[in-house]
Amino acid sequence: MDNRDEVSAFLKSRRAKITPEQAGLPVYGQRRVPGLRRAEVAALAGVSVEYYTRVERGNLGGVSDSVLDALAQALRLDDIERDHLHVLARAANTGPPRVRRRPKTPTVRPSVLRIIEGLHDQPAYVHNNRLDILAANPLARALHHEALEQYPANTARYVFLDPRSTRFYPDWERVAHDGVGALRVAVAKHPYDRELSNLIGELSTRSDAFRILWGAHDVHVFTEGVKRFHHPAVGDMELVHETLDLPGEGGLSITVYSAGPGTPAADALKLLASWAATQEQDSAAARPGTER
Repeated sequence: MDNRDEVSAFLKSRRAKITPEQAGLPVYGQRRVPGLRRAEVAALAGVSVEYYTRVERGNLGGVSDSVLDALAQALRLDDIERDHLHVLARAANTGPPRVRRRPKTPTVRPSVLRIIEGLHDQPAYVHNNRLDILAANPLARALHHEALEQYPANTARYVFLDPRSTRFYPDWERVAHDGVGALRVAVAKHPYDRELSNLIGELSTRSDAFRILWGAHDVHVFTEGVKRFHHPAVGDMELVHETLDLPGEGGLSITVYSAGPGTPAADALKLLASWAATQEQDSAAARPGTER
């Protein structure tokens, strides 16, 4: 992943989203391009046009945090976009590693496995920054059983390459947008991750929808929210999700889904648990050497 190209495309995409009126600038005559001009961003950020032009061409080397914050304010970046700009700047100032080491595959600690397995009434799973599902408790395996049919299980591949995902996620467009945004953040933090680069290349080649969303340069960080599902065995459910990072674990996170007591979603989770138990019993009975 070329950091200069990444920086340039990100800044241009943010500049194109802001109108002069939103920035509090007067408008005179016909404008040929959407959004702000480079000179207008430079003036709002308090830097010269030449300096901003160099930055927008992808050269963030030596740019101070104060200038980055001024640019973020001029471009009206939200907190996630502001952090993304700072991450891009750190990567530009660090440069590629002198020695390319094969990235270590993060392993899920036994204590983390015990945590998610102990959440009997809440789907919980561990994933990395490429959105690979590395471990899941029984309810999460039941909820995401379609995505887990592939190996390695990856929610981005499921969303963009499995047509069943558009039925599973009633808000598929939002899910797709957020997933691409999360991968965009991961690329900025790990620009030399070969497996991540291969995943982006695969999805860009095989999915028009992914390629369009990737070109928008939007960013997203999973924290908390509400997600709707249409499970083929259970039906509709609306679950609250929380994503917690695991410090020092190579970009691993835990995502947990829950439902309020007495809600239709809570009833759906009970039904999902019953369905999962039945599936497990059928699977065990089908294995060779299993007594019936």
